[in-house]
Amino acid sequence: MLVSKHGCRCRIGETPFALTMKLDPMTAFGLLRVTPMGKDDVTADVAAAIEALEASGVSYETTPMATTIEAESAAELFRACAAAHEAVDAAEVHTLLQVDDKREKSMAAADKVDAVADELGRDPTSERNGGPDDGN
Repeated sequence: MLVSKHGCRCRIGETPFALTMKLDPMTAFGLLRVTPMGKDDVTADVAAAIEALEASGVSYETTPMATTIEAESAAELFRACAAAHEAVDAAEVHTLLQVDDKREKSMAAADKVDAVADELGRDPTSERNGGPDDGN
């Protein structure tokens, strides 16, 4: 059992990178990009990765560039991202994951966007090129 300076208790599992982390309260956000290499059309592979996220039970939102994921813990986030990575049927897969691990408070991804909207005094989305108010 390993204990970090933040009180996170980690147990090394059967595989080298399988960690079980316990800390309360917590929220983990991830920005995930799974890219099959060497294919002209990646749509089916991206869809498979999204289906794996759906099956994992995390909250997510897909954008043209990446998928934002919200989980109750970093361990849950890593499991969901690993499932998305494994779901891609390609000879080579590149996966990029950026993690924001809230260890002292719980919050929703929407809270982060709402805070920016409050600061701006408007929706933090462009009104140009397909934004909410351009009529497209």
